[in-house]
Amino acid sequence: MKLNKKTTRAGTVIETGSGNVFADLDLPDAPNLQFKSQLIYEITRCIEDRQLSQTEAAKLIGMDQPTLSKMLRGQFLNCSTDRLFSILNRLGRDIEVRVFKREADPEDARVVLVA
Repeated sequence: MKLNKKTTRAGTVIETGSGNVFADLDLPDAPNLQFKSQLIYEITRCIEDRQLSQTEAAKLIGMDQPTLSKMLRGQFLNCSTDRLFSILNRLGRDIEVRVFKREADPEDARVVLVA
């Protein structure tokens, strides 16, 4: 992915990101990683909104606290989207999935979280 680069008068190079840090880092499956990270963010918000400790949240969602802590700190590559949906359900959130026709180039497929 090509980023827009700009050099300031001081010689500093500034790159404008694409909006997906995983794509900017050329990681495989970047749209899926971004979607999962957005789900993790929503899980974090749910835990904070309910003022749960990580231990309380882990018990509620059926995992141990160290695993929850790792997930919330970005170690979620082995978490499936289904698992993250289940966690959100256990935290009192409903999930709605919409599929619609895209008018753009088929190569520009995207997965979007609307919270």
